[in-house]
Amino acid sequence: MEGTIAMATNHLQEIKQYGQSIWMDNLTRDIIQSGELKNLVENQGISGITSNPAIFEKAMSGDKAQGANANNAIYDADIEAGVRAGLPTYKIYESLVFADIRSAADILRPAYEASNGLDGYVSIEVPPTIADDTQATINEARRYFQEIGRENIMIKIPGTESGLPAVEQVIADGINVNITLLFSVQSYINTAAAYLRGLEKRLAEDKDISKIASVASFFLSRIDSNIDAKIDAKLQRGVDDINVEAKLRTVKGKVAIANAKIAYQEYKQIIKSDRWQALAAKGAKVQRLLWASTSTKDPNYSDVMYVDELIGRDTVNTLPPSTIAACLDHCDVGDRVETRVEEAYQLIESLKDPDINIDINAVMDELLIEGIDKFVQPFKSLMNSLENKVKLLSPV
Repeated sequence: MEGTIAMATNHLQEIKQYGQSIWMDNLTRDIIQSGELKNLVENQGISGITSNPAIFEKAMSGDKAQGANANNAIYDADIEAGVRAGLPTYKIYESLVFADIRSAADILRPAYEASNGLDGYVSIEVPPTIADDTQATINEARRYFQEIGRENIMIKIPGTESGLPAVEQVIADGINVNITLLFSVQSYINTAAAYLRGLEKRLAEDKDISKIASVASFFLSRIDSNIDAKIDAKLQRGVDDINVEAKLRTVKGKVAIANAKIAYQEYKQIIKSDRWQALAAKGAKVQRLLWASTSTKDPNYSDVMYVDELIGRDTVNTLPPSTIAACLDHCDVGDRVETRVEEAYQLIESLKDPDINIDINAVMDELLIEGIDKFVQPFKSLMNSLENKVKLLSPV
């Protein structure tokens, strides 16, 4: 008797059935030119791209893991063209990045059209060096959107005190926004409020709000890495009481997911509000929570835990290539973002226990400062390596 060959389940496609979109946290010219990105979009269920300075730095300076300057050479001809045109280094950088963003946006255009503008976006960040300058952020967001010239791009703006007024104005301008570097639940609430104000401002000017999309990028693994390090330090100093040790170990690797589940409950309250319903009646799209920083840092944890535990309606998860591969192989798909919610609240509350004594707000503030630095440093490093390349390629 002949056996039948079972088709392997595509877990990324399976996740879509629960109302979550999977985006990829990676963009390099080689995946565009090789057809890999097209395949991921058409066959694997990827429906968006997020990028940041660290990703572009790897792409342009050459990732050693791929051989000496493997990606770097792809950009040489365009760098030389920029040199010949007399462009400053920053403008050469923009010409390279904008070209990649346009190409990726064109590949994702069918996903954008099929989802009526909910998916199919490519995110690009304004220069992280202007994170504290509201007006400069507004100016650059407007310029990026206009110069790239694609409807299906999102401008990434940090959800900081200086960033949120920029978010409000840019949304009012009709520009799609990905608000990034959100760690605390309150920062998400503030972000959602900025989105609503931007839509209301645009509506007050009698302009269409139905074509604007936004995501609120809520970071995960960095929270657990920070808190786990604090717990490990307490354990290493020595704990006399076995019950105290148990309390500390219970918290490890659990805070980020609990925090995200609480943020999702806030999202549900927002979309129930009369204020949101009035905007929805005019065609406004929900601002989806996007789970970011989803690669597991601790090898003792499941490499797909930030995927499996946070699948749910009206969310996005952006995954680096390694997590995409892991998820395709062994994600355990289920609708879990609203499971064990009461436990999530209790876990966050337990951090105040004198035996644990971790100030969650201080952790979030620390992570935000670190997060901006993790964007600024690769950006500066990229500018330096590009400047060196420009000198090499410049005629003597």
